[in-house]
This record gives sequence, structure tokens and C-alpha cells, in this order.
Amino acid sequence: MATQFKPAGDVSPPSLLLALTELPRAIAELGSLAPAAPLLAMSRRGDGHPVMVLPGFVTSDISTTVLRRFLGGLGYDTHAWELGRNLGPKAIGWGGEKLIARLDDIHKETGKRVSLIGWSLGGVMARQLSRRLPQAVRQVISLGSPFAGTPKATNVWRAYEMLTGQKIDDDDTRHQLRESATPPPVPSTAIYTKEDGVVAWQNCVEPKGAETDNIEVHGSHCGLGVNPAVLYAVADRLAQDEGDWHPFERKSGLRPLVYPFAGHA
Repeated sequence: MATQFKPAGDVSPPSLLLALTELPRAIAELGSLAPAAPLLAMSRRGDGHPVMVLPGFVTSDISTTVLRRFLGGLGYDTHAWELGRNLGPKAIGWGGEKLIARLDDIHKETGKRVSLIGWSLGGVMARQLSRRLPQAVRQVISLGSPFAGTPKATNVWRAYEMLTGQKIDDDDTRHQLRESATPPPVPSTAIYTKEDGVVAWQNCVEPKGAETDNIEVHGSHCGLGVNPAVLYAVADRLAQDEGDWHPFERKSGLRPLVYPFAGHA
């Protein structure tokens, strides 16, 4: 089992250096896809069940194109969230009703439980969505999602309040954050990086549980959706048989892509 990290009180936002180097590091991660292609081709293939990908704060489905195309190439029935830019409640509804309806539609159309992948804020939403419709969700995978700790341990919380109209200190937000910090009712894997320049990585890790796991990768926050190690790990998580979830296999030689790019926690 992985060593589990549990935030001890409030933590600080990432350093200015990490924040300022986010863009060039993300571009480098995108550029690493081509040389990593032979190893990515060794990714596990699954049963083709539906997968919905939720974008991060202020981004749209365009940001998840690489991830969705990669998973589609592995045979999965991939779905964008189709709710425009992720501006929190302005996008999903103040009660999350638009996002709930989107998941319900995919579940009913396919007749299958849907795996949810959420990047940053999208991962926080995915966790909450799994609580609202657990019967429709197969598993949750979050990418650099600050679902625990204080929401002020990010470099974008002021922008979040300004653009979403939601105050992070109001009673409803505090209630949702307390709920989000507990494990979802379905298997959940948190993928994170200690070099994150946007959110405090300590707030992006799952508490220890029978169906929770954490995978650390090396890279930026903004590059998580194009990071070869992330793509490989996501494919591994999705390929598990339904009802037979287990932690990420950490034996060297069995995961040829992840080890050159990633560590584990």
C-alpha cells in the first residue's frame, strides 16, 4: 500500500517560482508525448465503458482533448462535460444540477456506470458528483485536485471568487469542502505532483481507505492532462474490472512508463 499523506492543519500556496514556471513546464510535458508514444502504446486496454472528463478552473473541453483522444484510442467511450468553461456554479448550476443531469444522461444512454476523471476543480466536482449519483459512477480519478484543506492554499482563490461569484468562506462552500475531504462512495485515485505551482499538493491526496490510492507524478499542474505518466496511470486505473478495484501496482518492470517520469506516495 502507498504511504498516505494527511494535511496537518493549513498549508501555504505553492511558491512563486513554481507558479511562474507552470506554462513552460506544461509545454515541455506536451512535447514529451511524442518520445513517450512507444511506451504509451503499452498502456492497458479496458472494456470500453463510458468515461467523462471534467476540465479545470476557467478551462473548457478543449483542455481535455489530448486525454480524451488517448482514452478513445484505447477503446473507451469518452465524453466531454459539454458545460463550457469551468466557472464553478456558473457552469454546473448552484446545486450542481447541470452536471448531475449530464452524468445521468450518459449513464442512461449507455446503460453502464461512468468513470469520472476530473482535472483540478473538475476533480473536486467529480468527487461530489459521485456522492449525488453513486449508482451511476464506476470510479473517480482526480488530477491535481485540492479537495482537502483550506481553499486558500492555492494561487488562484481570489480569481475563483471573482469569476464564479462563489465565496470560499460561505457556509455552503465550507460544508461542501468538509464533505469533499472524505473518500467518495466509489473507488478513488488521486494523481498529484509536488511541483504543482497552482495548488498545494498536500491538499490533493486521498486519506487512507480500502478503495483509495495516491499516485505522485513529476510535472506541473497545468500539464497534468498531457503528462505521459498521468496518461499511463489513468489508463491503468480504468482497465480494472468493475467490482475488482485495487491500488496501483508498484513493482518495477510492470509499469515501464511511470517509473522514468513518476514517483509514488
